[in-house]
Amino acid sequence: MEGINLGIRKGEIFFIMGGSGSGKSTLLKTLIGLIPPVSGSIYYGDREFTEEDHEMQQSILRNTGVLYQGGALFSSMTLLENVALPLRIHTKLTEKDILELAGYKLGLVELGSALHKFPHEISGGMIKRAGLARALALDPSILYFDEPSAGLDPLTSRQLDETILELNQSLNTTTVIVSHELESIFTLAHRAVFLDARTRRQMEVGNPKEMKMTSSHEEIRDFLNRRKPGGESAT
Repeated sequence: MEGINLGIRKGEIFFIMGGSGSGKSTLLKTLIGLIPPVSGSIYYGDREFTEEDHEMQQSILRNTGVLYQGGALFSSMTLLENVALPLRIHTKLTEKDILELAGYKLGLVELGSALHKFPHEISGGMIKRAGLARALALDPSILYFDEPSAGLDPLTSRQLDETILELNQSLNTTTVIVSHELESIFTLAHRAVFLDARTRRQMEVGNPKEMKMTSSHEEIRDFLNRRKPGGESAT
């Protein structure tokens, strides 16, 4: 990937969008330090993340939370234990306080009645919400989502969108989402970047609702209007 030049504003919901093979997940992995950039810099506030040592990078990343596609829960742990894990690793709270805080985070995503269930005992949508609760465990100022609606039915996907929106509004958490789901993009996004699958470069940054109508790039208008290249409506 090359030609990426963007800034994400504090408190906004920002989407990384584009077709298959455009580099959406690669960009996300670069932002959270899983892949080093070939060139250029990544800043968190005034800190140049790419120039910091490993210890400082980890300190910066502790102020972020990530919800992976499959939820990435430990199957041998209850939901409460999954959410408590980062608190045990990264804080000096007492066990009582850890469990109370983990229960509170699960309550934020409407899973307060499922604390002692295991991942195999709950639905896909509940797994995603439990993963979100764990991402919130350390009170991050930035939340990253990798295709949060993947594998969910339309109703469950809409409910997850509502949860993301409520958390953004109540916690003022900066939210970065990789997705190609247009309903989620139009419902949630303040701004978005469009990555071109052919060149794997940034094509445009803006509000998706405005880009849908006024983008100077036909590829973006086709994508946001569900049209095949050439203007034919996709089915």
